[in-house]
Amino acid sequence: MKTALQDFITYMSEVKKASINTVMSYQNDLLKLIRHLDNQNITETGKISETSLNSYILNMEREGMSPATVSRNIASIKAFILYLIKKGQLKEDPTERMHAPKVEKKPPHTLSLDQVNGLLEQPDTDTVKGLRDKAMLELLYATGIRVSELISIKLEDINLKNRFLRCCNSSKERFIPFGNMAKQALEIYIQKARTELVGKINTSICFTNLSGEPMSRQGFWKIIKSYGKTAGIETDITPQILRNSFAVHMIENGADLQSIQELLGHADVTTTQVYLQNRSKKVRDVYAQAHPRA
Repeated sequence: MKTALQDFITYMSEVKKASINTVMSYQNDLLKLIRHLDNQNITETGKISETSLNSYILNMEREGMSPATVSRNIASIKAFILYLIKKGQLKEDPTERMHAPKVEKKPPHTLSLDQVNGLLEQPDTDTVKGLRDKAMLELLYATGIRVSELISIKLEDINLKNRFLRCCNSSKERFIPFGNMAKQALEIYIQKARTELVGKINTSICFTNLSGEPMSRQGFWKIIKSYGKTAGIETDITPQILRNSFAVHMIENGADLQSIQELLGHADVTTTQVYLQNRSKKVRDVYAQAHPRA
């Protein structure tokens, strides 16, 4: 079973060109499924049935997993099953009557502009670490890129003169502009701090850890959480929240949805539409406060 899973993961990564996050999500979800099937003495892909899959879904619901988590797992299972059918390892689709629970879409969590400004002011720019962190935070908010894209940026991807970033995600490539604040932070970091961080290591990666090695996702998560705490932001800060804030603040200042979709690298505009919920709430709040008969 694990061999089939590994083949599926390779297929999604190399053939379908799925993002790193998507591939990791599939792998984590399906490993838990395989462990469940092993406990049911189902060790061959050909023995996967509608009953065995339904028992797994029911088990997740009994454990109190959220509808969103259950829904994501069902999507992973369906993708895996379709792959097994395509490879001839299953004759019928045991997920045909499997439906994901209805998930209430909540507005994405964002920071206010004051909170963002407070966060970006936290790095100590008298140190090489602070200069690096300042550049990373400024670029993240300026472009709305994913954390996986941020830590993968190479020097040749950055055009400081024309202020744009080339961002590659699997087979997709997009060019994202950034503002003067991000440009200044990047210039100072590259000129004054990066060489000291990298040392004698030969690498084109723009942002490294203090040992000169490529920074990990977990490493940057710790950085942004630390600055969020020192900025007095009670919300548990994540890179995704800064990405959300980029999108919502752009929309609030007049950016159209299609432009935001292109900047964020969403394949479908419906994914981007979730950011309109924040805008609608703000309009309702303004109306409630301003209209004499509200």
